[in-house]
Amino acid sequence: MAVVFDVSAQEIKEIAKAEQAEGKLSKQYNEDKLMNSVLAGDKKTIDKAELIQEASNRNVGSFTPDLMFQQLTTNFSVAEQILGPKLIRLLTGYDPRYIEKNAKIPEFKKELKAQIEETIQSLKQDKLLDAEGIISEKGAELGSLVLMKELDLYVTRESMGEKLNKKTKHYGDRKDSRPYKKGDRYKDLHLRRSIHAAIKRGHKELFTQDLQTSEREGKGSVSVIFALDASASMKGQKIEMSKKAGITLAFNAINDKDRVGVIVFGSDIKTAIPPTNDFSQLLHSMSRITASRQTDFAKMIDKSIELFPYSSETKHLILLTDALPTVGEKPEEETLKSISKARSAGITISLIGVQLDRAGIQLAKDITRIGEGRFILCKDLGELGEIVLDDYYSVR
Repeated sequence: MAVVFDVSAQEIKEIAKAEQAEGKLSKQYNEDKLMNSVLAGDKKTIDKAELIQEASNRNVGSFTPDLMFQQLTTNFSVAEQILGPKLIRLLTGYDPRYIEKNAKIPEFKKELKAQIEETIQSLKQDKLLDAEGIISEKGAELGSLVLMKELDLYVTRESMGEKLNKKTKHYGDRKDSRPYKKGDRYKDLHLRRSIHAAIKRGHKELFTQDLQTSEREGKGSVSVIFALDASASMKGQKIEMSKKAGITLAFNAINDKDRVGVIVFGSDIKTAIPPTNDFSQLLHSMSRITASRQTDFAKMIDKSIELFPYSSETKHLILLTDALPTVGEKPEEETLKSISKARSAGITISLIGVQLDRAGIQLAKDITRIGEGRFILCKDLGELGEIVLDDYYSVR
């Protein structure tokens, strides 16, 4: 039997437009023309913001023209590993492959050095870097705004209306089904009952009038903590897309009157913010995340237990990682013990694995089995925002 969903494209456009208008931050930085120019789409300012944010993603702490020029012209392959192709392009204005090909030509070297010096000097003139080439507070704030550029792509609020206060199972109890109506969440469609309705009507395909949806009762307010693995293997695009996913989560959850916290961890806890409705605080903290060292899951889980409120509201931890825990005598065993402790404290745990290997997948399944959450394997970094949002909505 073929399954056909007759969904109005116009409906989707209207929702996207409404949420886009709500997500603008133009008023928030009204007094700062440089910040507002990012929101207005000024390319030069956006490039500077992206350069600063990419430096954070690559764990580049300062900009020194002579050193960067020397790295690019002496051993380009090593420089590319450190800086990454995106930062090289934003810093120099040249494609990395072009630099590699022409790095030994004297005329090009002179031009390349001048371009690097000009870019860094421009950042200093705008007070995005201090005199020593270290990113300033203003630069860090500007860098955080570039993470908002793609937010509208993910703003797809899936649940509307008031949440119920009734206590239910982890993902909500299914109530009696009813006919599908415009605005219902597609993931709540009850396929078996929809097919049954189609058969009763003699239909060979599912039509809109056959669709049945199951309402789920929510759990009242939700506190969710986004735990981001910032170990060395996450450097570059992984951490960039993870930041965007975390900011997407914060924006949507706070709009839905829920609270979001952040834990950034490697071998130690780098950032620990308890669930809050302060979006600006979350945005600024996530934009400053850098990758380094090893991974200690157990310490992160124990910290999350401290950060969650003691109230009876829904408490959910979303863990995003690309590797197994590496700290401790028996890191995997210690991790699972901490997971059990968290579950006993009323915390459910989902894990989003970024390009995990076979051993990592098995541990992730054990973590989410004990934590009574979901395991999602992400193979495409571009899908992280949707994956994180989908997991959040599953517990509302």
